Amino acid sequence: MDWYALSDIAAVQEIGRNLQLIRLNQDISQQEMAVQTGLSRRTISQVENGRPASTLTLVQLLRALGRLDVLEVLEESATISPLQAARLARQQRQRASRRNEDTSTTEL
Repeated sequence: MDWYALSDIAAVQEIGRNLQLIRLNQDISQQEMAVQTGLSRRTISQVENGRPASTLTLVQLLRALGRLDVLEVLEESATISPLQAARLARQQRQRASRRNEDTSTTEL
């Protein structure tokens, strides 16, 4: 599926259709999903029919379907720019500092 070719509304509708297919393939009724998620059956029906939903609702539905793994594509590790890396490298110590020697303990 070329998600970039879809409008935002079409993408939401496709997500709803996919959620419905996952639910049906797992032989779960909308009522059973409602009990598992704490959402109303009407809300589940609206999401499956392409109505916009909150991120929380999406997470609740994915959790009930055992498909939270799809959210892994959203994980991003922090990266730093080359300029930030150069600044950090300059801030790192290049050598040890000289220790202060106590001359009072060295008597002749």
